[in-house]
Amino acid sequence: MTQPSDKALVPFVSVDNMMRLIHHVGIDTVMKDLATYIEEDFKRWELFDKTPRVASHSDVGVIELMPTSDGEAYGFKYVNGHPKNTSEGLQTVTAFGLLADVYTGYPVLLTEMTILTALRTAATSAMVAKHLAPKGATTMAMIGNGAQSEFQSLAMQAICGLKSVRLYDVDPAATAKCAANLKNSGLDVVACKTPEEAIEGAQILTTCTADKQCATILTDNMVGSGVHINAIGGDCPGKTELAPGILTRSDVFVEFPPQTRVEGEIQQMPEDFEVTELWQVILGQKPGRRDDKQITLFDSVGFAIEDFSALRYIRDRIKDTDFFLELDMLADPDDPRDLFGMVQRAKG
Repeated sequence: MTQPSDKALVPFVSVDNMMRLIHHVGIDTVMKDLATYIEEDFKRWELFDKTPRVASHSDVGVIELMPTSDGEAYGFKYVNGHPKNTSEGLQTVTAFGLLADVYTGYPVLLTEMTILTALRTAATSAMVAKHLAPKGATTMAMIGNGAQSEFQSLAMQAICGLKSVRLYDVDPAATAKCAANLKNSGLDVVACKTPEEAIEGAQILTTCTADKQCATILTDNMVGSGVHINAIGGDCPGKTELAPGILTRSDVFVEFPPQTRVEGEIQQMPEDFEVTELWQVILGQKPGRRDDKQITLFDSVGFAIEDFSALRYIRDRIKDTDFFLELDMLADPDDPRDLFGMVQRAKG
């Protein structure tokens, strides 16, 4: 199977085929490729339609749609975030996404995005760290050892040259899981009993917890000068991980301010709190890391353009492969005006 043999058929990448694709390409290469696609699209930032994600909140979680377009392709992701799901044997985050041709409006790709979101989130973190982390950083504290932790560690290794990861989670079983999964990665993996122990000697501090609450994973006195903080756990209203004092001492970098001010760490701060947009750093319009004393903070909430980049990558990568199925999603009557006639013919 190569490309769909009929214009009414849409390529669909299932969970099984996504896993096959990752093993075929290699996870390090996938991370590097995704980071390249994401950085390319950040450089085209001003071409995109941009809107904060459309969110439906409940007491137990959130369901979101994340749309964007560069004028030629349109993409969206459906994603949920339900921290309580883990206790019920379910994933905290699940997702799927679609890419369409703007000229016809026809879908050109439907894909699982639970795995792909984990990959693109990690690739984004590492792409940003490449611009903001201290030069020569080799050690990361990974605070929160859930579903995202291995991806974050491997992306930092592939893209930034990370050599050591120090793990901490309130649940020792989560740390043991992460350590076991990274055993043969080439990383020096250290399981820690406290967050304070985890950050010892780390130049990159990644926080990724799931509880939907305003928590203080890092207190102000835990963060010394010169580090890069990769804050990816605060991603909806009422959910934060950092003490406000850390934000006031840091240079804060964000994806899309109107979304981050509602969902990110900076929801704790005044509306005029100063932030820098990452696309401006990537294009050299604004400074990133200036010196070895500066604290840089990526207030990551995830933005639709990153998903668009991931969808573009999968569309391109599955060409001339068998890593997709063909779905009969689109009506294709002989006469485009005679949809009813097409339905009637099915009676026979």
